[in-house]
Amino acid sequence: MTHIRHAIPSDLRGILEITNHEIIHGTAFWMTIPRTYQEQVQWFEAREKAGFPVFVAVDETQKVLGFASYGSFRAYDGYKYTVEHSVYVSPHAQGKGLGKALLKDLIAYAQHHKVHAMIAAITEGNTASVRLHEWFGFKHGGILPQTGIKFDQWLNLLFMYKILTTED
Repeated sequence: MTHIRHAIPSDLRGILEITNHEIIHGTAFWMTIPRTYQEQVQWFEAREKAGFPVFVAVDETQKVLGFASYGSFRAYDGYKYTVEHSVYVSPHAQGKGLGKALLKDLIAYAQHHKVHAMIAAITEGNTASVRLHEWFGFKHGGILPQTGIKFDQWLNLLFMYKILTTED
């Protein structure tokens, strides 16, 4: 049985494992050097300090199977109601609905915290991520061609967005 909850410090090694797997093997995370545990701790502490959520999907043993979070879209105060989010699921746990469960909770949290717009920055060609976001009503916002490079190939960045219904 899988459970979604707020991350705690003991989840960071599991989050780091998922993150580094994607850095080493995939193109969804546009980094080429794996993160250290200390960098993951700093990321988590910065999220907590800023009041941004980090959710984890865990199994009955509390093993982290996926995570989702959001942070500032841009640092300017005019963007204070817009966030950029990420959802990552461990390769062995993909295709079981964890991405949907994580994104559903992340959207609900954002709505409750008066976020107006959520932005997804997706590597063009990541069909699973595009379908996940379309499932939740995200719209295509445009493609920035050849804005990243990994594995000696140029990557295009697809933006998807969702305007949330907020109480105010």
